[in-house]
Amino acid sequence: MSLSIRNRIPGTVTAITDGAVMATVRARLAGGQEITAAITLEAVRELGLAEGSRIDALAKSTEIALATATAPVAGLSIRNQLPGTVTEVATGGAMATVKVAIEGGELTAAITKDAVDDLGLRAGTPVVALIKATEISLAAA
Repeated sequence: MSLSIRNRIPGTVTAITDGAVMATVRARLAGGQEITAAITLEAVRELGLAEGSRIDALAKSTEIALATATAPVAGLSIRNQLPGTVTEVATGGAMATVKVAIEGGELTAAITKDAVDDLGLRAGTPVVALIKATEISLAAA
């Protein structure tokens, strides 16, 4: 299956916490980072997820925010904080794509050109990629 989602990082489920309708799924990514995804219980069942399941964590580039602070960024409800280094910035009139090398992979963030300028982002800039748990999708690998 081909997807328009550019950010796809392999990992392994480490824990699943069920709620009434939703579940949180914790996974260890290929680079050793821990992430949390909030998905429906129906999706957990349909994907056959359990501890040890191999997954791909997916996130749209428009759902990734960048910070120039060091991880963990304090005072945020966003739990998924992946430190990395900017490898490429491509800007247009209003928007930009920023590629970030993280342990075990690469992420692409789509942010405003103003944000790139305000943060001084360029190749070599250390950043933290921030992704809400509700914005991470999982695919069974």
